[in-house]
Amino acid sequence: MKLLFLGTSAGRPTARRNVSSIALVFPEDQNRFWLFDAGEGTQHQLLKSKLKLGKLNRIFITHMHGDHLYGLPGILSSRTYYEGADKLELYGPPGLRAYVESVLLYSEAHLNYELGIHEIDGDGEAFDDGRFRIEAGELTHRVRSFGYRIEEHPRSGQLDLAYLTSRGVPPGPLYGKLKRGEDIVLQDGSVIRASMAVGPCVNGRIVTILGDTVKCERAATLAQHADVLVHEATFGIGLEEKAALYGHSTFLQAAETAAQAGAKRLIVSHISARYADEDVEALIGQAGAIFPNIEAAYDFKEVCI
Repeated sequence: MKLLFLGTSAGRPTARRNVSSIALVFPEDQNRFWLFDAGEGTQHQLLKSKLKLGKLNRIFITHMHGDHLYGLPGILSSRTYYEGADKLELYGPPGLRAYVESVLLYSEAHLNYELGIHEIDGDGEAFDDGRFRIEAGELTHRVRSFGYRIEEHPRSGQLDLAYLTSRGVPPGPLYGKLKRGEDIVLQDGSVIRASMAVGPCVNGRIVTILGDTVKCERAATLAQHADVLVHEATFGIGLEEKAALYGHSTFLQAAETAAQAGAKRLIVSHISARYADEDVEALIGQAGAIFPNIEAAYDFKEVCI
């Protein structure tokens, strides 16, 4: 799977950065994807990518500020024009249902697909589809803001092809049974144990995507041992008091949270328009003293996980 950053600016768009939105893409599943936030213009950003709205099946909103939300009505309406678009699940804070239903009502928009709206009212599991478990955690911001921890369930180990060949197991459905942990019986009556043919389980991947927040313990908890942590960095180093006043974090605070959580990789986003590219590069260098594996997001940046 991979992350595609569709918008990385804080508060308002710039000529180079749109407002907040991130796609989590599953190339192995015909490029189906989930969205995390949908700031104004997100569907225009999608048109510049290879992603299609018909492949979108889940949207997670972190909080109700416009730079994370104003693109949602357009996405919901435009998705109607994609044949084969199935049910869309929408998750977010209290107030999300009223917002969506009001927009659809007063714009007289009609969706030709089923829309499920799930309001999150505290810490806990948002859903578990058997492959991924999504945990939501409330952060600290000027309005209720959530972070999401996407945790993949452990995957079955690799088949020992040399062993299977030596035992005369033909490729095909029997391989699938072994991968599912089922023992098999060959035509000659010999038994092949799954424990002998399949390697140990592989730990699933963990991605944490946080909404706007000051530095807080819940952010570090959601990011524990994450393969990738996406953390806002609205303000530069030295502006911690101003960041706290507006409910945001600095580059340095994002690095501190990643280090505290034991994350493997940190990508900072939601960057203020006051910072030019060279400023961002300098701030990354300074924060790297706390967490070396830090990088800045930019629009259309892809991150393989």
